Amino acid sequence: MSDSAASSGGVSPFHRTFTRLFRAMGPHAPALRRALAELAAAAALQGAALALLAPLLTAALGGDPQAALPWFAGVCGLAAAAAVLRWRAQGFDYGGDMARATHELRTRLGAQLRRMPLERLQDRRTGEISAALLGNVDETLHYVLTVANLLLQALVTPLVAAAGLVFVDWPVAAALAAVFPLILWLTRWRRPRQGEQMRRLAEAHARSASDITEYLQGLAVLKSAGCAGERAAALDRSLTALEAVQVEDHRRAAGPNLTVASATELALLAVAGFGLWRVTAGLLDPAALAAVLVVTVRFAEPLATVTAYTVVIDLIEAALDRIDALMAVPPLPVAMKPRQPEHFDIAFEDVTFSYAAAKGPALRRVSARLPERSLTALVGPSGSGKTSFARLIQRHADPAEGRVTIGGVDLRDIAPDRLDRLVSVVFQTVHLFDDTVLANIRIGRPEADDAAVMTAARAALCDGFVSRLPEGWQTCLGEGGARLSGGERQRIAIARALLKDAPIVILDEPTAALDTESEVAVQVAIDALVRDRTVIVIAHRLSTVRGADRILVLEAGCVVQEGRHDDLVAVSGRYRALWTALTG
Repeated sequence: MSDSAASSGGVSPFHRTFTRLFRAMGPHAPALRRALAELAAAAALQGAALALLAPLLTAALGGDPQAALPWFAGVCGLAAAAAVLRWRAQGFDYGGDMARATHELRTRLGAQLRRMPLERLQDRRTGEISAALLGNVDETLHYVLTVANLLLQALVTPLVAAAGLVFVDWPVAAALAAVFPLILWLTRWRRPRQGEQMRRLAEAHARSASDITEYLQGLAVLKSAGCAGERAAALDRSLTALEAVQVEDHRRAAGPNLTVASATELALLAVAGFGLWRVTAGLLDPAALAAVLVVTVRFAEPLATVTAYTVVIDLIEAALDRIDALMAVPPLPVAMKPRQPEHFDIAFEDVTFSYAAAKGPALRRVSARLPERSLTALVGPSGSGKTSFARLIQRHADPAEGRVTIGGVDLRDIAPDRLDRLVSVVFQTVHLFDDTVLANIRIGRPEADDAAVMTAARAALCDGFVSRLPEGWQTCLGEGGARLSGGERQRIAIARALLKDAPIVILDEPTAALDTESEVAVQVAIDALVRDRTVIVIAHRLSTVRGADRILVLEAGCVVQEGRHDDLVAVSGRYRALWTALTG
């Protein structure tokens, strides 16, 4: 059970919530503690000021205005001090500490995403990640001081006022103080169901965000397939489900909230009635009763609605759950003393690998050697393990058994940033950013100057289509590179890889989805990219791998054959069956 789970209904007590919150705040936690302490002190001073109303009114209504002045000065002084402390505390927001804390929390989440095994990240939908990075971070931090201030004014201020009234009339003060155990009991009774509902609501929001993101990203495909309406209906069902959760939330909250509010207001009315009885019995000065009534009226509404403030605490809890779940994913281990390979041959040594959510291994006891400066093709049916093989070379995850090496060095012993520089990847589906041509290519080597970027782009045959763009090299390509054709996007990706100049290149058959003219241009660019490098090609069309130095045939996660094309076709086996099916 996570930190968020408490003994009652899975909801954390307030102190545990704030402990988790301080942990999320990182280096800004001390500043937040100071701000909360100042708010608590301000609430206590405000309560003390209210307690002084009793002697103030007694003196004023007793016909001795001069005697009332010191009490009036005390009320004003305490109220002024409370205002100063509250102003200082709010400086955590207004002075930028909150914005900086929000930024640093997002930065830590971003760093965690980079450290996580990518195969674990791929289990999560884009909208869910966005919800954690954007919505949950804001929900965790932006309302902290606001809700803390409301809670402290609703609880600490009247409690201190009640304590001060002990010196005026202890029976009335005790009656007023007795309201607080009732409020705390009602709040504790309400919170488990309230917290559970907040979690359901947060999950429904995350699902809807994911469905909206998925629909918008795939709208062009959906329209071309004539099923945009069908997917819109699916999105509508998701939004309808969110609406149902929201309606249920309001329905379930109405009764308990009204119960808590009514019980609190009735209790305060009972205190006022008790005070009135003591006045009629001659046991309490009417001026003191006036002070009690002021305190009662002042805090009737805040005390009655205190459970509404705790909804924000539950919202913070739900956000912390999602943030903690993301931060709890174990990162890939990093070697204390990293090593650097001197050569760039690749070896799989008895490798077994399984995805976290899969029922069986994606690779089973795979052993293979890919010589330096050679071209190795991975072939096999869908689901045979080709993509998993390539991902392990990039260390998207670590094998469950065995090891993958570059130049004889285990990938786990190579620093992550060094490994990133050793491997370039050109995917069949290219992701471009809504930035300039130069910026999209420069991702391959961020420190490269414009001249180096343009040289790589020309080697990838990009200059022809770039010259036709409205602003040339400074043209923003739109989300996903919408301004470019498939072949043009592929050449941008190859230019990235050329600029990066990594000794190992992985190609996810980038010409598979292109027309003949684009394929020829991209193939010329690829020829420039793979020269004198260790190249791995994920082959979907066997006709493209006839000249490979080595072909690995995968099936059900195992290497069932390996060799050159002519040798593999000459013997009975899986490769010849695939080749025969291709050539007829």
